[in-house]
Amino acid sequence: MDLLPKCDANYVPLTPIAFLKRANVVYSNRTSVIYEGTRFTWSQTYERCCRLADSLRSLNVGKNDVVSVLAPNILALYEMHFAVPMAGAVLNAINIRLDARNIATILSHSGAKVFFVDYQYVELASEALSLLNGAVPSIIACIDDIDTPTGVRFGQLEYEQLVQRGNPGYTGELVQDEWDPIALNYTSGTTSAPKGVVYSHRGAYLSTLSLILGWEMGNAPVYLWSLPMFHCNGWTFPWGVAARGGTNVCLRSTTAKDVYHNIAEHSVTHMCCAPIVFNILLEAKPHERREITSPVEILTGGAPPPASLIPKIERLGFHVTHGYGLTESNGPALVCEWQTKWNELPQQDQAKLKARQGISVLTLADADVKDLDTMASVPRDGKTMGEIVLRGSGIMKGYFKDPDATSKAFRNGWFATGDIAVVHPDGYLEIKDRSKDVIISGGENISSVELESVLYRHPRVLEAAVVAMPHPKWGESPCAFISVKKNYNGDTNDIVKESEIIAYCRKNLPRFMVPKRVECMAELPKTSTGKIQKFQLRALAQNFVVNENLPSKKITGPIQLSASGQVNTQVQG
Repeated sequence: MDLLPKCDANYVPLTPIAFLKRANVVYSNRTSVIYEGTRFTWSQTYERCCRLADSLRSLNVGKNDVVSVLAPNILALYEMHFAVPMAGAVLNAINIRLDARNIATILSHSGAKVFFVDYQYVELASEALSLLNGAVPSIIACIDDIDTPTGVRFGQLEYEQLVQRGNPGYTGELVQDEWDPIALNYTSGTTSAPKGVVYSHRGAYLSTLSLILGWEMGNAPVYLWSLPMFHCNGWTFPWGVAARGGTNVCLRSTTAKDVYHNIAEHSVTHMCCAPIVFNILLEAKPHERREITSPVEILTGGAPPPASLIPKIERLGFHVTHGYGLTESNGPALVCEWQTKWNELPQQDQAKLKARQGISVLTLADADVKDLDTMASVPRDGKTMGEIVLRGSGIMKGYFKDPDATSKAFRNGWFATGDIAVVHPDGYLEIKDRSKDVIISGGENISSVELESVLYRHPRVLEAAVVAMPHPKWGESPCAFISVKKNYNGDTNDIVKESEIIAYCRKNLPRFMVPKRVECMAELPKTSTGKIQKFQLRALAQNFVVNENLPSKKITGPIQLSASGQVNTQVQG
């Protein structure tokens, strides 16, 4: 049997581009995309992608060239998920919530050859480009509104003109190696050490199949784009909706009014979102709401959904499935697959089960919780904690231009996630903490280390530590603890105003990273070796309520934790 040949008839490299080509044949007359007043069929979408890919090739864009895009969930960004890899290039969808400095860092680090910018983000893009030192993308193009053109001009080219001038007969470059890169996504836009996560065609293809199977997405879904496509390529659903011959309903902004309107107008069946969108929908004003007449499936992730919110959102007509993943895993790698026997449980117990991270998706080879020192699996007792580790073809190729970080992430044949979890007796995983101190606010990952580095640059800050605190809207938000330098400019009052620190952060960080509260302490709690004890600060922050107008207080005494976890300390008003 070893002599049986592998040939073109029995081996074809896996790529999600195949989903579009199939949709063009099988679902040619079905509606593929709805964006405001514009509608296309799958045959039209395929032709537009072929045309754009041909235009990119005519601009000498080819294998492994990076095409960056700064745009919300619009038609153009959807089409580029196919057209860019059809040209042999690599798609880099940039987070529109980043500031100019972060965007400039990504453009520089990625070596982007082409930079597409939506008309609403021209000013932000211009500022980012001005920060680059000679490494400006050679091709800059504006994406005007296809429904109501604004006439905004930016760069040398315009997106729709590129589509129209391309050859509709061009069918794209053949993928010779399924291990070739298809996308580059950044875990954060830091100014010092950005991590560019590289996806392969194979990984994207298999991850797409995993999610449409795990979520039981049937034929011809109507999918609402409430999840940003710049988050892990929309958790692979640009490709997944094509695979099922569905309809993409694109949203420029995720407001309660727009979500409810589009659900009712287009009979939406599926959507993805971070739990923050639950609050947006639940807090909608009466005039913003529309009745949901048939169940809408929601796949949520990015942060654990509060169990208390799940029954509330489901009473509105939604059905929630919880997934867990990272940028490095092509989006969700675990899904809390529902079991029929749980339907007999009280609603409160069902919500707690649904909030767990779940079990591995089908095309992931394995997922486990291990003690990384011994690589032994933790017992399935729901109590013993270890680190979540994953392995399979859906895991990233590695970090772009960062072999050291790649080797640290891949340990003993596993990808170490940095998330601390337990395994319940039924095999379902549940996260208990984050070893990397990442704060997840409204689905956005915030690095406490990056925020601390900004605080340390303030002339009055001596020590700084950032932890997560509860936020009624965003789930979590950054809380900063600082101690200040004595006798600054001869001033014996060493209390610094909270407003001063927050204003400083606003000048140096994206808005979503700015701490919602700053506490001034006489000294931060430390171990005997001088390491700041963040677990004490976390316990203190859990007792805070977000209040933008709360004056800064100075914590003068040591932090003490009772056996029940209560915080005892002295506060000076």
